[in-house]
Amino acid sequence: MAILRGCVQDGLFARVNDATERVLRANGYDVIEVKGQGCCGALHTHAGNAEGARELARANVEALGSARVDFVAVNAAGCGAALKEYGHLLQAEAEHGQMAAQLAASTRDISELLSSDPLRVGAPLPARVTYDAACHLCHAQGVRKEPRMLLGAIPELVVLPLRDEEECCGGAGIYGITHAELGGDIGADKVSAVLATGADIVSTGNPGCMMQIGAGLLLKGSDVMACHPVELLDESYRRAGFYDGP
Repeated sequence: MAILRGCVQDGLFARVNDATERVLRANGYDVIEVKGQGCCGALHTHAGNAEGARELARANVEALGSARVDFVAVNAAGCGAALKEYGHLLQAEAEHGQMAAQLAASTRDISELLSSDPLRVGAPLPARVTYDAACHLCHAQGVRKEPRMLLGAIPELVVLPLRDEEECCGGAGIYGITHAELGGDIGADKVSAVLATGADIVSTGNPGCMMQIGAGLLLKGSDVMACHPVELLDESYRRAGFYDGP
């Protein structure tokens, strides 16, 4: 097993990568570190820079593809969607095309991996959480039930329904930057929906969504925390004494 470290995730949400590795190891996965990997190229694709995306994809294909792992675990929905399209992105290249297709086929969102086998149960985590379905997870990858299965495996965690949970948060890759006003309006609607649940935590599987929703909550003066689903499982495991966490 290799973990895509990413760029935004590794730079701003390294805690999610750390939690991902701990949780995978606690469930019996052998995690290896792969050097030479980097940005997945998703934001370049969003900006219309296809060649820039291909350049980054080649580097990841060479690094991750040569690691000979069974799966590449991804905890950022936008990155997972990008990697799963590498076969299409590089299909015309003799040198990288086949390896890109193989890498795409081995890519799994962290929730897909953890829900595919019996999940180790940790300690109770008494909290109220609502789940936001990141667009690049539910719409691009078709991953819907798996994150809910992950949250449902945590004792005493109450999962509250979110109105229009599959509606975009307004971040949408670089959309929230290039169309800040409209992105902000969409984000405000998502934040209102989160606050209406009465949850203590909003959990979502993409760093862009965590930033967009988290920022909106801060602007509202709310203390509702935005986090990744695997962080909640990680905390449950830490409380169970499976390992020493931060």
